[in-house]
Amino acid sequence: MRLKLLTLFAVFALIVAACGDSSDDTTTTADPGGGDTTTTAEPGVETTTTTAAPPGAVAGEGGELLLLQWQAVTHLNPYTGTGTKDIQAASLVIEPLLEYDSDGNLSPALATEVPTVANGGQSEDLTQLTYTLRPGVTWSDGSAFDSDDVVFTYEYCTQSEGCGSSAFGNVLNVEAVDDLTVTITFDGATPWPYVPFVGGTEPVVQREQFTPCVGEGFVACGANTVPIGTGPFVVNEMRVDDTVTYVYNQNYRGNADGKPFFGSVTIKGGGTAEDSARSVLQTGEADYGWNLQVAPAILNQMEAEGNGVIEVGFNTSVEGLRLNQTDPRGNPPSDYANGTNPNPFFYQNAELARAMSLAINRQEIADVAYGAGGAPTCNVWPVPGPALSSTNDWCLTPDAAEANSILDGLGYVDTDGDGFRELPDGTPMAWDYVTSTNQVRQDTQALVKRDLATIGIDVNLRNEEASVFFTRNSDLGIWKFFWDMQMYTNSAVGSDAQGYFQGRLTSEIPESTNDWGGNNITRCAREDFDATWTELSQTGLEDPNRNELIKQLNDMFVEYCMIPLINRGSVSAFSNSLTGYGVINGWDSEFWNIEDWRRA
Repeated sequence: MRLKLLTLFAVFALIVAACGDSSDDTTTTADPGGGDTTTTAEPGVETTTTTAAPPGAVAGEGGELLLLQWQAVTHLNPYTGTGTKDIQAASLVIEPLLEYDSDGNLSPALATEVPTVANGGQSEDLTQLTYTLRPGVTWSDGSAFDSDDVVFTYEYCTQSEGCGSSAFGNVLNVEAVDDLTVTITFDGATPWPYVPFVGGTEPVVQREQFTPCVGEGFVACGANTVPIGTGPFVVNEMRVDDTVTYVYNQNYRGNADGKPFFGSVTIKGGGTAEDSARSVLQTGEADYGWNLQVAPAILNQMEAEGNGVIEVGFNTSVEGLRLNQTDPRGNPPSDYANGTNPNPFFYQNAELARAMSLAINRQEIADVAYGAGGAPTCNVWPVPGPALSSTNDWCLTPDAAEANSILDGLGYVDTDGDGFRELPDGTPMAWDYVTSTNQVRQDTQALVKRDLATIGIDVNLRNEEASVFFTRNSDLGIWKFFWDMQMYTNSAVGSDAQGYFQGRLTSEIPESTNDWGGNNITRCAREDFDATWTELSQTGLEDPNRNELIKQLNDMFVEYCMIPLINRGSVSAFSNSLTGYGVINGWDSEFWNIEDWRRA
Protein backbone atom coordinates (compact mmCIF):
# COMPACT_ATOMS: atom_id res chain seq x y z
CA MET A 1 0.00 0.00 0.00
CA ARG A 2 1.43 3.36 -0.98
CA LEU A 3 0.68 6.06 1.54
CA LYS A 4 0.68 9.71 0.48
CA LEU A 5 0.69 11.98 3.52
CA LEU A 6 0.03 15.50 2.30
CA THR A 7 2.17 18.22 3.75
CA LEU A 8 -0.75 20.36 4.79
CA PHE A 9 1.31 22.68 6.92
CA ALA A 10 3.48 23.39 3.89
CA VAL A 11 0.40 24.10 1.83
CA PHE A 12 -0.92 26.51 4.45
CA ALA A 13 2.43 28.23 4.76
CA LEU A 14 2.69 28.68 1.02
CA ILE A 15 -0.75 30.25 0.86
CA VAL A 16 0.10 32.66 3.65
CA ALA A 17 3.41 33.56 2.00
CA ALA A 18 1.77 34.18 -1.33
CA CYS A 19 -1.06 36.38 -0.14
CA GLY A 20 0.79 38.19 2.44
CA ASP A 21 -10.08 29.35 3.25
CA SER A 22 -20.70 19.46 0.51
CA SER A 23 -20.17 14.56 1.33
CA ASP A 24 -17.50 10.75 0.73
CA ASP A 25 -19.69 11.75 1.71
CA THR A 26 -20.18 15.40 1.52
CA THR A 27 -17.09 16.71 -0.44
CA THR A 28 -13.21 15.89 -1.93
CA THR A 29 -8.24 14.20 -6.09
CA ALA A 30 -5.53 12.77 -7.94
CA ASP A 31 -0.28 13.14 -9.50
CA PRO A 32 -0.01 14.25 -12.81
CA GLY A 33 2.08 11.36 -14.12
CA GLY A 34 5.43 11.32 -15.86
CA GLY A 35 6.19 14.24 -18.11
CA ASP A 36 4.41 16.80 -15.94
CA THR A 37 5.69 20.33 -15.78
CA THR A 38 4.53 22.64 -13.04
CA THR A 39 5.24 26.34 -12.82
CA THR A 40 4.12 28.37 -9.84
CA ALA A 41 3.67 32.09 -10.33
CA GLU A 42 2.72 32.60 -6.71
CA PRO A 43 3.45 29.55 -4.54
CA GLY A 44 0.38 28.04 -2.93
CA VAL A 45 -1.97 30.25 -4.91
CA GLU A 46 -1.43 29.54 -8.56
CA THR A 47 -0.06 26.54 -10.38
CA THR A 48 -0.46 25.67 -14.00
CA THR A 49 -0.13 21.96 -14.53
CA THR A 50 0.07 20.49 -18.01
CA THR A 51 0.72 16.89 -18.93
CA ALA A 52 1.86 16.45 -22.48
CA ALA A 53 0.23 13.64 -24.42
CA PRO A 54 2.52 11.39 -26.50
CA PRO A 55 3.34 12.76 -29.97
CA GLY A 56 0.56 11.97 -32.41
CA ALA A 57 -1.99 11.20 -29.70
CA VAL A 58 -5.60 11.42 -30.81
CA ALA A 59 -8.38 12.37 -28.43
CA GLY A 60 -10.76 9.53 -27.63
CA GLU A 61 -8.51 6.76 -28.94
CA GLY A 62 -8.16 4.95 -25.61
CA GLY A 63 -11.39 2.96 -25.43
CA GLU A 64 -13.42 2.67 -22.23
CA LEU A 65 -12.47 3.67 -18.69
CA LEU A 66 -14.48 1.87 -15.97
CA LEU A 67 -14.75 3.70 -12.64
CA LEU A 68 -16.53 2.20 -9.63
CA GLN A 69 -18.30 4.36 -7.05
CA TRP A 70 -20.26 2.08 -4.77
CA GLN A 71 -22.15 5.16 -3.60
CA ALA A 72 -24.13 5.48 -6.81
CA VAL A 73 -24.61 8.81 -8.56
CA THR A 74 -27.92 10.63 -8.08
CA HIS A 75 -27.35 14.02 -9.73
CA LEU A 76 -24.65 15.53 -11.91
CA ASN A 77 -25.05 18.97 -10.39
CA PRO A 78 -23.21 19.89 -7.15
CA TYR A 79 -25.59 22.78 -6.50
CA THR A 80 -28.39 20.36 -5.66
CA GLY A 81 -26.54 19.70 -2.43
CA THR A 82 -25.74 16.04 -2.93
CA GLY A 83 -22.56 14.27 -1.85
CA THR A 84 -19.03 13.75 -3.10
CA LYS A 85 -20.20 10.82 -5.22
CA ASP A 86 -22.16 13.30 -7.35
CA ILE A 87 -19.57 16.06 -7.28
CA GLN A 88 -16.97 13.67 -8.67
CA ALA A 89 -19.25 12.40 -11.40
CA ALA A 90 -20.21 15.94 -12.39
CA SER A 91 -16.57 17.06 -12.60
CA LEU A 92 -16.07 15.11 -15.83
CA VAL A 93 -18.55 17.48 -17.47
CA ILE A 94 -18.87 20.86 -15.74
CA GLU A 95 -15.91 22.92 -14.55
CA PRO A 96 -15.15 25.81 -12.17
CA LEU A 97 -13.07 28.90 -12.85
CA LEU A 98 -10.33 27.59 -10.56
CA GLU A 99 -9.59 24.12 -9.24
CA TYR A 100 -7.25 22.70 -6.65
CA ASP A 101 -4.34 20.56 -7.75
CA SER A 102 -3.09 17.52 -5.87
CA ASP A 103 -0.93 19.68 -3.56
CA GLY A 104 -3.80 21.93 -2.53
CA ASN A 105 -2.71 24.82 -4.75
CA LEU A 106 -5.19 26.83 -6.79
CA SER A 107 -4.91 26.25 -10.52
CA PRO A 108 -6.78 27.91 -13.42
CA ALA A 109 -9.52 25.88 -15.08
CA LEU A 110 -11.91 28.13 -17.03
CA ALA A 111 -9.99 31.22 -15.93
CA THR A 112 -6.61 32.18 -17.35
CA GLU A 113 -4.98 32.81 -13.96
CA VAL A 114 -5.65 33.07 -10.24
CA PRO A 115 -6.50 36.73 -9.54
CA THR A 116 -4.45 38.30 -6.74
CA VAL A 117 -3.60 41.80 -5.54
CA ALA A 118 -0.14 41.37 -7.10
CA ASN A 119 -1.47 40.70 -10.61
CA GLY A 120 -4.30 43.23 -10.34
CA GLY A 121 -7.10 40.67 -10.17
CA GLN A 122 -7.98 41.40 -6.53
CA SER A 123 -8.72 44.96 -5.47
CA GLU A 124 -6.46 46.64 -2.93
CA ASP A 125 -9.35 46.87 -0.46
CA LEU A 126 -10.02 43.12 -0.92
CA THR A 127 -13.69 43.65 -1.81
CA GLN A 128 -13.54 42.65 -5.49
CA LEU A 129 -12.12 39.80 -7.52
CA THR A 130 -11.88 39.94 -11.30
CA TYR A 131 -11.43 36.85 -13.44
CA THR A 132 -10.27 36.74 -17.02
CA LEU A 133 -11.79 33.75 -18.80
CA ARG A 134 -10.06 31.46 -21.25
CA PRO A 135 -10.78 32.59 -24.82
CA GLY A 136 -12.21 30.14 -27.33
CA VAL A 137 -13.82 27.78 -24.80
CA THR A 138 -17.09 26.26 -25.97
CA TRP A 139 -19.80 24.25 -24.31
CA SER A 140 -20.14 20.67 -25.49
CA ASP A 141 -23.07 21.72 -27.69
CA GLY A 142 -20.72 24.02 -29.61
CA SER A 143 -22.01 27.32 -28.20
CA ALA A 144 -19.58 29.85 -26.74
CA PHE A 145 -18.79 29.91 -23.04
CA ASP A 146 -18.55 33.46 -21.68
CA SER A 147 -18.94 35.64 -18.61
CA ASP A 148 -22.72 35.67 -18.90
CA ASP A 149 -22.75 31.99 -17.91
CA VAL A 150 -20.77 32.84 -14.78
CA VAL A 151 -23.22 35.60 -13.87
CA PHE A 152 -26.13 33.26 -14.48
CA THR A 153 -24.65 30.59 -12.18
CA TYR A 154 -24.68 33.10 -9.34
CA GLU A 155 -28.26 34.11 -10.12
CA TYR A 156 -29.33 30.50 -10.50
CA CYS A 157 -28.13 29.54 -7.04
CA THR A 158 -29.11 32.66 -5.13
CA GLN A 159 -32.60 32.79 -6.64
CA SER A 160 -33.43 29.13 -5.95
CA GLU A 161 -34.51 27.70 -2.60
CA GLY A 162 -32.50 24.60 -1.86
CA CYS A 163 -29.24 25.53 -3.56
CA GLY A 164 -26.63 23.46 -1.76
CA SER A 165 -23.81 25.99 -2.09
CA SER A 166 -22.73 28.35 0.68
CA ALA A 167 -20.21 30.08 -1.58
CA PHE A 168 -22.31 33.16 -2.30
CA GLY A 169 -23.23 34.07 1.26
CA ASN A 170 -21.01 37.19 1.31
CA VAL A 171 -21.29 38.05 -2.40
CA LEU A 172 -23.08 41.28 -3.29
CA ASN A 173 -22.87 41.02 -7.05
CA VAL A 174 -21.37 39.15 -9.99
CA GLU A 175 -20.97 41.32 -13.07
CA ALA A 176 -19.96 40.58 -16.65
CA VAL A 177 -17.52 43.36 -17.57
CA ASP A 178 -17.20 41.96 -21.07
CA ASP A 179 -17.48 38.52 -22.66
CA LEU A 180 -14.25 37.31 -21.07
CA THR A 181 -14.15 39.32 -17.84
CA VAL A 182 -16.25 38.86 -14.72
CA THR A 183 -16.05 40.71 -11.41
CA ILE A 184 -17.27 39.45 -8.05
CA THR A 185 -18.06 42.07 -5.41
CA PHE A 186 -18.12 40.99 -1.76
CA ASP A 187 -19.95 42.67 1.09
CA GLY A 188 -16.66 43.58 2.78
CA ALA A 189 -12.95 42.93 2.71
CA THR A 190 -12.47 39.24 1.85
CA PRO A 191 -8.82 38.17 2.22
CA TRP A 192 -9.59 34.65 0.99
CA PRO A 193 -12.03 35.19 -1.91
CA TYR A 194 -11.49 31.84 -3.65
CA VAL A 195 -14.81 30.20 -2.82
CA PRO A 196 -17.38 31.18 -5.48
CA PHE A 197 -16.74 29.26 -8.74
CA VAL A 198 -13.78 27.42 -7.19
CA GLY A 199 -13.40 23.64 -6.98
CA GLY A 200 -15.66 20.80 -7.94
CA THR A 201 -18.45 21.97 -5.65
CA GLU A 202 -18.81 25.34 -7.41
CA PRO A 203 -18.78 24.83 -11.21
CA VAL A 204 -20.21 27.11 -13.88
CA VAL A 205 -23.43 25.96 -15.53
CA GLN A 206 -24.83 27.03 -18.90
CA ARG A 207 -27.45 29.79 -18.86
CA GLU A 208 -29.37 28.44 -21.84
CA GLN A 209 -29.76 24.95 -20.38
CA PHE A 210 -30.38 25.83 -16.72
CA THR A 211 -32.67 28.87 -17.02
CA PRO A 212 -35.79 26.67 -16.59
CA CYS A 213 -34.24 25.31 -13.38
CA VAL A 214 -34.24 28.61 -11.49
CA GLY A 215 -36.63 28.78 -8.56
CA GLU A 216 -39.23 26.11 -7.91
CA GLY A 217 -37.88 23.75 -10.57
CA PHE A 218 -34.40 23.72 -9.06
CA VAL A 219 -34.15 20.19 -7.65
CA ALA A 220 -36.41 18.36 -10.10
CA CYS A 221 -34.90 19.94 -13.22
CA GLY A 222 -33.94 17.41 -15.88
CA ALA A 223 -30.69 19.27 -16.60
CA ASN A 224 -29.36 18.04 -13.24
CA THR A 225 -28.73 14.61 -14.74
CA VAL A 226 -27.52 15.63 -18.22
CA PRO A 227 -25.66 18.94 -17.85
CA ILE A 228 -24.01 20.53 -20.85
CA GLY A 229 -20.43 21.29 -19.88
CA THR A 230 -17.00 22.50 -20.93
CA GLY A 231 -15.14 19.51 -19.50
CA PRO A 232 -13.50 16.57 -21.28
CA PHE A 233 -16.61 14.35 -21.33
CA VAL A 234 -20.30 14.51 -22.24
CA VAL A 235 -23.09 12.55 -20.57
CA ASN A 236 -24.29 9.76 -22.82
CA GLU A 237 -26.75 8.10 -20.45
CA MET A 238 -27.68 8.65 -16.82
CA ARG A 239 -29.42 5.94 -14.83
CA VAL A 240 -30.10 7.52 -11.46
CA ASP A 241 -28.59 5.66 -8.50
CA ASP A 242 -27.01 3.17 -10.87
CA THR A 243 -24.74 4.05 -13.80
CA VAL A 244 -23.53 7.05 -15.76
CA THR A 245 -21.90 6.67 -19.17
CA TYR A 246 -19.97 9.41 -20.93
CA VAL A 247 -18.33 9.91 -24.30
CA TYR A 248 -15.46 12.27 -24.91
CA ASN A 249 -16.34 15.88 -25.66
CA GLN A 250 -15.44 16.58 -29.28
CA ASN A 251 -15.57 20.31 -28.53
CA TYR A 252 -13.17 20.07 -25.58
CA ARG A 253 -10.30 22.55 -25.70
CA GLY A 254 -7.72 19.78 -25.22
CA ASN A 255 -8.73 17.70 -28.25
CA ALA A 256 -5.97 19.09 -30.43
CA ASP A 257 -3.45 17.88 -27.83
CA GLY A 258 -4.91 14.36 -27.77
CA LYS A 259 -7.02 14.88 -24.65
CA PRO A 260 -8.92 13.14 -23.23
CA PHE A 261 -7.32 9.80 -24.04
CA PHE A 262 -10.37 7.69 -23.28
CA GLY A 263 -13.25 7.65 -25.72
CA SER A 264 -15.82 6.70 -23.12
CA VAL A 265 -16.15 6.51 -19.34
CA THR A 266 -18.56 4.50 -17.22
CA ILE A 267 -19.15 5.25 -13.55
CA LYS A 268 -20.85 2.20 -12.09
CA GLY A 269 -22.58 2.46 -8.73
CA GLY A 270 -23.99 -0.03 -6.28
CA GLY A 271 -22.56 -2.96 -4.42
CA THR A 272 -20.13 -2.42 -1.58
CA ALA A 273 -16.73 -0.83 -1.12
CA GLU A 274 -15.29 -4.32 -0.86
CA ASP A 275 -16.87 -5.26 -4.21
CA SER A 276 -15.23 -2.23 -5.82
CA ALA A 277 -11.84 -3.05 -4.36
CA ARG A 278 -12.07 -6.66 -5.53
CA SER A 279 -13.00 -5.63 -9.08
CA VAL A 280 -9.87 -3.49 -9.39
CA LEU A 281 -7.33 -5.38 -7.30
CA GLN A 282 -8.30 -9.02 -7.69
CA THR A 283 -10.27 -9.61 -10.88
CA GLY A 284 -8.94 -6.65 -12.88
CA GLU A 285 -12.44 -5.95 -14.23
CA ALA A 286 -12.36 -2.24 -13.40
CA ASP A 287 -9.83 0.57 -13.63
CA TYR A 288 -10.62 2.49 -10.44
CA GLY A 289 -12.45 2.01 -7.16
CA TRP A 290 -13.37 5.00 -5.00
CA ASN A 291 -13.67 5.53 -1.26
CA LEU A 292 -12.65 2.05 -0.20
CA GLN A 293 -13.95 1.78 3.32
CA VAL A 294 -12.72 -1.78 3.66
CA ALA A 295 -10.96 -3.46 6.58
CA PRO A 296 -7.21 -2.91 6.09
CA ALA A 297 -6.34 -6.61 6.30
CA ILE A 298 -8.73 -7.37 3.44
CA LEU A 299 -7.38 -4.51 1.30
CA ASN A 300 -3.80 -5.64 1.83
CA GLN A 301 -4.68 -9.17 0.71
CA MET A 302 -6.35 -7.85 -2.42
CA GLU A 303 -3.46 -5.56 -3.31
CA ALA A 304 -1.09 -8.52 -3.02
CA GLU A 305 -2.76 -9.99 -6.14
CA GLY A 306 -0.68 -7.52 -8.16
CA ASN A 307 -3.38 -6.12 -10.45
CA GLY A 308 -3.47 -2.64 -8.94
CA VAL A 309 -2.41 -0.35 -6.13
CA ILE A 310 -4.08 1.32 -3.19
CA GLU A 311 -3.41 5.04 -2.91
CA VAL A 312 -4.02 6.90 0.37
CA GLY A 313 -3.83 10.63 0.92
CA PHE A 314 -4.66 12.55 4.09
CA ASN A 315 -6.43 15.88 3.94
CA THR A 316 -9.34 17.46 5.79
CA SER A 317 -11.68 14.44 5.78
CA VAL A 318 -13.07 13.72 9.24
CA GLU A 319 -15.42 10.89 10.13
CA GLY A 320 -17.54 11.99 13.03
CA LEU A 321 -20.79 11.79 14.96
CA ARG A 322 -23.26 14.58 14.20
CA LEU A 323 -25.47 15.48 17.14
CA ASN A 324 -28.83 16.81 15.96
CA GLN A 325 -29.52 20.12 17.68
CA THR A 326 -33.19 19.91 16.66
CA ASP A 327 -35.79 17.37 17.68
CA PRO A 328 -36.55 14.71 15.05
CA ARG A 329 -39.77 14.05 16.95
CA GLY A 330 -40.96 17.62 16.39
CA ASN A 331 -43.58 18.74 13.89
CA PRO A 332 -42.17 19.06 11.32
CA PRO A 333 -39.26 16.84 12.38
CA SER A 334 -35.73 18.22 12.69
CA ASP A 335 -36.83 21.72 11.76
CA TYR A 336 -34.75 24.52 13.28
CA ALA A 337 -37.84 26.75 13.50
CA ASN A 338 -35.84 29.71 14.81
CA GLY A 339 -34.58 27.66 17.74
CA THR A 340 -38.01 26.59 18.98
CA ASN A 341 -37.51 22.85 18.36
CA PRO A 342 -34.52 21.87 20.56
CA ASN A 343 -33.25 18.31 20.79
CA PRO A 344 -33.95 16.96 24.32
CA PHE A 345 -30.54 15.26 24.47
CA PHE A 346 -28.05 17.31 22.49
CA TYR A 347 -29.21 20.93 22.25
CA GLN A 348 -26.24 23.01 23.42
CA ASN A 349 -25.33 20.15 25.77
CA ALA A 350 -21.55 20.42 25.85
CA GLU A 351 -21.18 18.21 28.92
CA LEU A 352 -23.08 15.30 27.35
CA ALA A 353 -21.01 15.61 24.19
CA ARG A 354 -17.82 15.65 26.29
CA ALA A 355 -18.86 12.55 28.21
CA MET A 356 -19.67 10.67 25.02
CA SER A 357 -16.37 11.74 23.47
CA LEU A 358 -14.41 10.60 26.53
CA ALA A 359 -16.01 7.16 26.36
CA ILE A 360 -14.95 6.44 22.78
CA ASN A 361 -11.67 4.67 22.02
CA ARG A 362 -10.62 6.33 18.76
CA GLN A 363 -7.34 4.48 18.46
CA GLU A 364 -9.16 1.16 18.49
CA ILE A 365 -11.49 2.39 15.75
CA ALA A 366 -8.47 3.42 13.68
CA ASP A 367 -6.73 0.09 14.23
CA VAL A 368 -9.75 -2.11 13.56
CA ALA A 369 -11.48 -0.23 10.76
CA TYR A 370 -8.94 2.00 9.00
CA GLY A 371 -5.35 0.84 9.38
CA ALA A 372 -2.99 3.19 7.54
CA GLY A 373 -6.02 5.03 6.16
CA GLY A 374 -7.11 6.61 9.42
CA ALA A 375 -5.78 8.51 12.44
CA PRO A 376 -7.63 9.48 15.63
CA THR A 377 -8.63 13.13 15.79
CA CYS A 378 -10.40 15.48 18.18
CA ASN A 379 -10.88 18.22 15.59
CA VAL A 380 -13.13 18.94 12.66
CA TRP A 381 -10.27 20.95 11.09
CA PRO A 382 -7.34 18.49 11.44
CA VAL A 383 -4.82 20.29 9.25
CA PRO A 384 -1.32 20.24 10.82
CA GLY A 385 0.17 23.66 11.39
CA PRO A 386 -0.50 26.88 13.27
CA ALA A 387 -4.30 26.63 12.93
CA LEU A 388 -4.50 23.17 14.52
CA SER A 389 -6.28 23.28 17.88
CA SER A 390 -4.92 21.30 20.83
CA THR A 391 -7.80 22.26 23.12
CA ASN A 392 -9.60 18.96 22.66
CA ASP A 393 -6.64 16.58 22.81
CA TRP A 394 -8.11 15.07 25.97
CA CYS A 395 -10.37 13.05 23.67
CA LEU A 396 -7.41 10.90 22.60
CA THR A 397 -7.33 9.25 26.04
CA PRO A 398 -10.57 7.36 26.77
CA ASP A 399 -11.79 7.85 30.33
CA ALA A 400 -15.10 6.14 31.10
CA ALA A 401 -14.79 6.98 34.79
CA GLU A 402 -14.69 10.72 34.11
CA ALA A 403 -17.49 10.37 31.55
CA ASN A 404 -19.68 8.61 34.10
CA SER A 405 -18.92 11.29 36.66
CA ILE A 406 -20.00 14.00 34.21
CA LEU A 407 -23.29 12.26 33.50
CA ASP A 408 -23.94 11.71 37.20
CA GLY A 409 -23.43 15.44 37.73
CA LEU A 410 -25.99 16.18 35.03
CA GLY A 411 -28.56 14.10 36.85
CA TYR A 412 -28.65 11.41 34.20
CA VAL A 413 -29.03 8.24 36.25
CA ASP A 414 -30.36 4.72 35.79
CA THR A 415 -33.62 4.73 37.75
CA ASP A 416 -35.18 1.55 36.41
CA GLY A 417 -32.17 -0.75 36.69
CA ASP A 418 -31.92 -1.64 33.00
CA GLY A 419 -28.29 -0.52 32.81
CA PHE A 420 -29.02 2.67 30.90
CA ARG A 421 -29.51 6.21 32.13
CA GLU A 422 -32.52 8.48 31.82
CA LEU A 423 -32.89 12.24 31.59
CA PRO A 424 -34.22 13.88 34.78
CA ASP A 425 -37.73 13.81 33.23
CA GLY A 426 -37.48 10.03 32.78
CA THR A 427 -36.71 9.99 29.04
CA PRO A 428 -34.39 7.04 28.32
CA MET A 429 -30.89 7.92 27.14
CA ALA A 430 -31.41 5.98 23.93
CA TRP A 431 -31.58 7.07 20.31
CA ASP A 432 -30.99 6.01 16.72
CA TYR A 433 -27.43 6.15 15.41
CA VAL A 434 -27.47 6.09 11.61
CA THR A 435 -24.80 5.88 8.92
CA SER A 436 -24.32 4.49 5.43
CA THR A 437 -24.02 0.82 4.65
CA ASN A 438 -20.45 -0.49 4.50
CA GLN A 439 -18.42 -2.74 6.73
CA VAL A 440 -15.97 -0.12 8.00
CA ARG A 441 -18.84 2.05 9.21
CA GLN A 442 -20.70 -0.86 10.73
CA ASP A 443 -17.51 -1.90 12.54
CA THR A 444 -17.16 1.67 13.81
CA GLN A 445 -20.78 1.74 14.92
CA ALA A 446 -20.32 -1.46 16.89
CA LEU A 447 -17.31 -0.08 18.74
CA VAL A 448 -19.03 3.22 19.52
CA LYS A 449 -22.15 1.41 20.75
CA ARG A 450 -20.01 -0.74 23.05
CA ASP A 451 -18.16 2.29 24.43
CA LEU A 452 -21.31 4.33 25.02
CA ALA A 453 -22.89 1.39 26.84
CA THR A 454 -20.08 1.63 29.42
CA ILE A 455 -21.46 5.04 30.42
CA GLY A 456 -25.11 4.03 30.38
CA ILE A 457 -26.10 5.27 26.93
CA ASP A 458 -27.95 3.01 24.52
CA VAL A 459 -27.95 3.50 20.75
CA ASN A 460 -29.96 1.69 18.10
CA LEU A 461 -27.69 1.01 15.13
CA ARG A 462 -29.14 1.69 11.70
CA ASN A 463 -27.56 1.95 8.27
CA GLU A 464 -28.94 3.13 4.95
CA GLU A 465 -27.75 2.59 1.41
CA ALA A 466 -25.32 5.35 0.45
CA SER A 467 -27.32 6.31 -2.64
CA VAL A 468 -30.17 7.25 -0.29
CA PHE A 469 -28.23 8.43 2.76
CA PHE A 470 -26.34 11.06 0.77
CA THR A 471 -29.36 12.38 -1.13
CA ARG A 472 -30.68 15.71 0.07
CA ASN A 473 -34.40 15.24 -0.52
CA SER A 474 -34.67 11.71 0.86
CA ASP A 475 -36.32 11.28 4.25
CA LEU A 476 -33.49 8.81 4.90
CA GLY A 477 -30.80 11.32 3.96
CA ILE A 478 -28.32 13.28 6.05
CA TRP A 479 -29.77 16.70 5.18
CA LYS A 480 -33.21 15.98 6.62
CA PHE A 481 -31.58 14.26 9.62
CA PHE A 482 -34.78 12.69 10.92
CA TRP A 483 -33.01 11.00 13.86
CA ASP A 484 -30.77 12.05 16.74
CA MET A 485 -27.25 11.03 15.70
CA GLN A 486 -25.60 10.24 12.39
CA MET A 487 -22.10 9.50 11.18
CA TYR A 488 -20.33 10.31 7.93
CA THR A 489 -17.28 12.10 6.59
CA ASN A 490 -17.08 15.72 5.56
CA SER A 491 -14.16 17.35 3.74
CA ALA A 492 -13.15 20.82 2.70
CA VAL A 493 -12.69 21.70 -0.93
CA GLY A 494 -9.56 23.80 -0.75
CA SER A 495 -6.91 24.29 1.88
CA ASP A 496 -8.39 27.30 3.66
CA ALA A 497 -10.75 26.96 6.61
CA GLN A 498 -12.80 30.05 5.86
CA GLY A 499 -14.87 28.46 3.12
CA TYR A 500 -15.28 25.26 5.11
CA PHE A 501 -16.64 26.94 8.21
CA GLN A 502 -18.86 29.20 6.12
CA GLY A 503 -21.04 26.15 5.61
CA ARG A 504 -21.57 25.90 9.40
CA LEU A 505 -23.20 29.31 9.81
CA THR A 506 -26.71 29.61 11.21
CA SER A 507 -27.90 30.82 7.81
CA GLU A 508 -26.78 27.46 6.38
CA ILE A 509 -29.21 25.32 8.43
CA PRO A 510 -31.33 23.02 6.23
CA GLU A 511 -35.03 22.99 7.05
CA SER A 512 -38.40 22.52 5.37
CA THR A 513 -38.74 26.23 4.55
CA ASN A 514 -35.59 26.24 2.38
CA ASP A 515 -36.14 22.83 0.77
CA TRP A 516 -33.44 21.36 3.03
CA GLY A 517 -30.74 23.49 1.43
CA GLY A 518 -27.55 24.47 3.25
CA ASN A 519 -24.63 22.62 4.79
CA ASN A 520 -25.07 23.19 8.53
CA ILE A 521 -26.60 19.75 8.85
CA THR A 522 -26.31 19.54 12.64
CA ARG A 523 -28.55 22.65 12.88
CA CYS A 524 -25.95 24.18 15.21
CA ALA A 525 -26.94 27.83 15.67
CA ARG A 526 -24.42 29.96 17.55
CA GLU A 527 -24.20 33.73 17.42
CA ASP A 528 -20.62 33.57 18.69
CA PHE A 529 -19.69 31.16 15.90
CA ASP A 530 -21.25 33.40 13.26
CA ALA A 531 -19.49 36.46 14.67
CA THR A 532 -16.13 34.68 14.80
CA TRP A 533 -16.51 33.52 11.20
CA THR A 534 -17.30 37.09 10.13
CA GLU A 535 -14.13 38.26 11.85
CA LEU A 536 -12.16 35.48 10.13
CA SER A 537 -13.53 36.51 6.74
CA GLN A 538 -12.14 40.00 7.33
CA THR A 539 -8.74 38.95 8.69
CA GLY A 540 -5.76 38.93 6.36
CA LEU A 541 -3.96 35.71 5.56
CA GLU A 542 -0.75 37.12 6.98
CA ASP A 543 -2.39 38.04 10.32
CA PRO A 544 -1.47 35.53 13.08
CA ASN A 545 -4.90 36.10 14.61
CA ARG A 546 -6.38 34.23 11.64
CA ASN A 547 -5.00 30.96 13.01
CA GLU A 548 -6.52 31.67 16.42
CA LEU A 549 -9.92 32.36 14.87
CA ILE A 550 -9.81 29.05 12.99
CA LYS A 551 -9.02 27.27 16.26
CA GLN A 552 -11.94 29.01 17.94
CA LEU A 553 -14.34 27.97 15.19
CA ASN A 554 -13.11 24.40 15.39
CA ASP A 555 -13.50 24.32 19.18
CA MET A 556 -16.99 25.83 19.10
CA PHE A 557 -18.21 23.33 16.53
CA VAL A 558 -16.91 20.29 18.36
CA GLU A 559 -18.17 21.54 21.73
CA TYR A 560 -21.62 20.04 21.20
CA CYS A 561 -22.39 19.91 17.46
CA MET A 562 -20.08 17.11 16.37
CA ILE A 563 -17.82 14.48 17.90
CA PRO A 564 -14.84 13.94 15.56
CA LEU A 565 -13.51 10.40 15.43
CA ILE A 566 -11.06 9.71 12.61
CA ASN A 567 -9.04 11.84 10.22
CA ARG A 568 -9.70 9.69 7.18
CA GLY A 569 -7.30 9.31 4.35
CA SER A 570 -8.80 9.16 0.87
CA VAL A 571 -8.43 5.52 -0.14
CA SER A 572 -8.88 4.49 -3.75
CA ALA A 573 -7.66 1.65 -5.97
CA PHE A 574 -6.09 2.13 -9.39
CA SER A 575 -5.37 -0.48 -12.01
CA ASN A 576 -1.71 -1.01 -12.82
CA SER A 577 -2.59 -0.21 -16.43
CA LEU A 578 -3.52 3.39 -15.61
CA THR A 579 -1.05 6.26 -15.78
CA GLY A 580 -1.31 10.01 -15.41
CA TYR A 581 -3.70 10.06 -12.46
CA GLY A 582 -0.98 10.82 -9.94
CA VAL A 583 -1.77 10.93 -6.22
CA ILE A 584 -4.98 11.36 -4.30
CA ASN A 585 -5.83 14.44 -2.34
CA GLY A 586 -8.94 15.82 -0.75
CA TRP A 587 -8.81 19.32 -2.14
CA ASP A 588 -11.02 18.67 -5.15
CA SER A 589 -12.55 15.90 -7.24
CA GLU A 590 -10.32 12.84 -7.63
CA PHE A 591 -11.12 13.18 -11.33
CA TRP A 592 -9.82 16.77 -11.55
CA ASN A 593 -7.21 15.79 -14.18
CA ILE A 594 -9.03 12.90 -15.85
CA GLU A 595 -8.20 14.32 -19.27
CA ASP A 596 -4.59 13.31 -18.51
CA TRP A 597 -5.36 9.72 -17.53
CA ARG A 598 -4.08 7.12 -19.97
CA ARG A 599 -3.69 3.39 -20.27
CA ALA A 600 -0.15 2.07 -20.38
